[in-house]
Amino acid sequence: MFTARNKGRLALGAVVVGAALALSGCASGDPLDSGSSETGSSETITIGSQAYYSNEIIAEIYAQALENAGFTVERDFNIGQRDAYLPSLENGDVDLFPEYTGNLLQYYSPDTKATTSDDVYAELKTALPDGLTVLDQSAATDQDSYNVTKEFADANNLKSLEDLSKVTVPLTLGGNAELEERPYGPQGLLSLYGATVGFSATGDTTVEDLLAGTINIANVYSADPRIQTENLVTLADPKGLFLASNVVPLVNADIADSIADVINAVQAKLTAEGLVALNVESTVDQKSSADIAKKWLEDNDLLK
Repeated sequence: MFTARNKGRLALGAVVVGAALALSGCASGDPLDSGSSETGSSETITIGSQAYYSNEIIAEIYAQALENAGFTVERDFNIGQRDAYLPSLENGDVDLFPEYTGNLLQYYSPDTKATTSDDVYAELKTALPDGLTVLDQSAATDQDSYNVTKEFADANNLKSLEDLSKVTVPLTLGGNAELEERPYGPQGLLSLYGATVGFSATGDTTVEDLLAGTINIANVYSADPRIQTENLVTLADPKGLFLASNVVPLVNADIADSIADVINAVQAKLTAEGLVALNVESTVDQKSSADIAKKWLEDNDLLK
């Protein structure tokens, strides 16, 4: 039987009383009933989210999936950033939170050298404090990525960052000013992929500059809805220039086994392209997180 971490951290005496009541309840039932058909719990699972529309959508998907499986869920969305919500997870006030592997690893291990999805995920599992764990990571990401227009990709046969070294026209990378000195900026492209690029500090107008042709490579977060709405092409990063940040459920260890089947089924369906599409529904179509989540769960056969 599932037992979530009690929010008030019940005293030992209350636990003993609860156990006795549970035993007496079982004794009065059918002795042939193993209880294996029971799903969910009378306890409440609190799910949090960042103050970020994309993160809230994922949290709402988790919430509706768990409710559909019979769990009682409380939503504590728009908490803020990691300094605000990680203490709530560590002390048990929040039970489940959609996170991003690379950024979370850097929070706990600032000097990590891991970059690829599998390496980041493996190191993250050992870096977490006692009492916290992660369930399956998904293919969906929200991380730095380099993008070009479809016209530029087609004209230069671009699918991967490896292809940039073969481009014969001058290349200019646009992004925030700090990108010029970041390890995954121009120097990283040269050392890892042999691509020589100039740099333009475009800041908040990066996508606009890409579309205008003043730059031909843009640093855009991988779940940015403009990747879809502007028909951009994200260049694959097979050598791990960027620190992978896959969507991953951060969960209190004492409830992980009980919710794993439900949440991992969601994780298996989340994709990078799908997350972008969800964000388009929020920013362009102006749909609520609850409506977006319900439709996504229905479309992926995760509601019964």
